[in-house]
Amino acid sequence: MLVKIKYLIWDWNGTLFNDVKLGVEIINKLLKNNSLPSITYETYRNIFTFPVYEYYRIAGFDFNKTSFEELGRMFMDEYEQRKYEMELFSGAKEILQFAKEKRIKQSVLSAYKHDTLVEILTHYQIIDYFENVSGLDNIYAGSKEKLGLQLREKINLHGDEILFIGDTLHDADVAKAMNVKCVLISNGHQAPEKLKANGNLVLSDISELKNII
Repeated sequence: MLVKIKYLIWDWNGTLFNDVKLGVEIINKLLKNNSLPSITYETYRNIFTFPVYEYYRIAGFDFNKTSFEELGRMFMDEYEQRKYEMELFSGAKEILQFAKEKRIKQSVLSAYKHDTLVEILTHYQIIDYFENVSGLDNIYAGSKEKLGLQLREKINLHGDEILFIGDTLHDADVAKAMNVKCVLISNGHQAPEKLKANGNLVLSDISELKNII
C-alpha cells in the first residue's frame, strides 16, 4: 500500500460487527426446525457465501419445501430480536478513531437493510465516524455491487487512495468492481483459507489495519 490511503469503506457484518456466532446459532435453529443436521462454526465459515440463498442451499435447505424468502424472514426476525447480544469486534472503535485522527474519511457499505443499519450504527455510537451509510432496501442480503458503484461516484479520489475493508470474497468482488483497493479480515463470516484463495490481502485482526493506513 504505497499510495497514501485517504478513504476507508467498511463492510459491517463480520468486519466491524462480530455477529458470526449469532449467525451460526440462528441458521442451526432453522436447520433443526426443518429436520436437517446442524453445522459447526467451522463449516459455517467454509460454506457462507453471497448471494446468501446459495449458502442456504449448501447448508441443506430445500426451497421447494420452504422458500428462501420465508427462511430469510425467519432468520432476520430472530436476528433483529437478538442483534444487541453481539458486540463490535475488539479494536473496532479504536481503528475508526485512528483513521479519523489521520483525517481519513470513512463510509459503511453493507448488505444489511439500510434503516436497521443506521439504527445499529447509532446504537453502538459510531455513526458519526461515517460520511456515508449505504445499506440494501431489503432483508435478503444480496449483492451490494450496485450500492458500491453508487458510493464510488460520490468519492472524488483515485482508486489507489480508497481501501475497502471486508470479511468475504464478495467484498473483494465489490471492491474490484469499484476499482478500489481491498483488504479482508479473517475472523468474520468466511474462513482465512477461503479468503486467501484468490491472492487477496488478508489480515487476522482489525487492529492490524494500523500498519497499512
